[in-house]
Amino acid sequence: MQEILDASTPAHWRTPDPENTLYLELDAGRVVIELAPDFAPAHVANIRALAKAGYWNGLSINRVQDNFVVQWGDPAEEAVTRKPLGAAQAKLPAEFTRGSEGLPFHRLPDADGWAPEVGFSHGFPAARDPATKTAWLAHCYGMVGAGRDVAADSSNGSELYVVIGQSPRQLDRNITVVGRVIHGIERLSALPRGTGPLGFYEKPEQRVPIRAIRLASEVPEAERSRLELLRTDTPLFDELVEARRNRRDDWYKVPAGHIDLCNVPLPAREAPAR
Repeated sequence: MQEILDASTPAHWRTPDPENTLYLELDAGRVVIELAPDFAPAHVANIRALAKAGYWNGLSINRVQDNFVVQWGDPAEEAVTRKPLGAAQAKLPAEFTRGSEGLPFHRLPDADGWAPEVGFSHGFPAARDPATKTAWLAHCYGMVGAGRDVAADSSNGSELYVVIGQSPRQLDRNITVVGRVIHGIERLSALPRGTGPLGFYEKPEQRVPIRAIRLASEVPEAERSRLELLRTDTPLFDELVEARRNRRDDWYKVPAGHIDLCNVPLPAREAPAR
């Protein structure tokens, strides 16, 4: 795989759009999240509004469930004591799926247990059903979703979570997925596990403070993370997938001949000096 990446050219890489990139600032450092407006436009617009208003600044990570998710937002349980959403919408439509027609989709060669077809769209792991002409984002490691209540339309992007464990694909098409972590996931996956039900922290002092969540476009350019992401719609990416799908180095005795969507690497790197 490294040989393939070393053979890449600048055309094989892309720069995340600052308008669709979040910086989650913790005491431990920065976590960078790329948003997915092509799949969840209403939620992404709300998240942008919340970030611009500084909604999450001073709030906390409240839940870390082992082999599952890290979740953050307002820890207040009663609606009357929750932080106001400002100009953001309090209610949004569920965005579990979208139409697949016209959507770029780079399909993987292997079958998937959760969808008729899987692959990548705009750099995100996604699934597609030709029969219903729908597509959706998959709950792979590092994916970011909008927490909700029982009602399908009860999420608004103010409560977000990141997958830090075995890919919970049973959540696909049941929760709005809004993006993925592209840098700094270890700052979330290494957090102490909550001891309460579902991994919630039981005491306020256990919660992990959020310094700020900002759009990259709102951060001075000199302070931005200089990241590039490998494009997932090129022959070089196909080579990378095959290198992971059928490992042929001396250590491997039996090549798998199969790869799961959530085991496909999505390389990111610091942008080289031009």
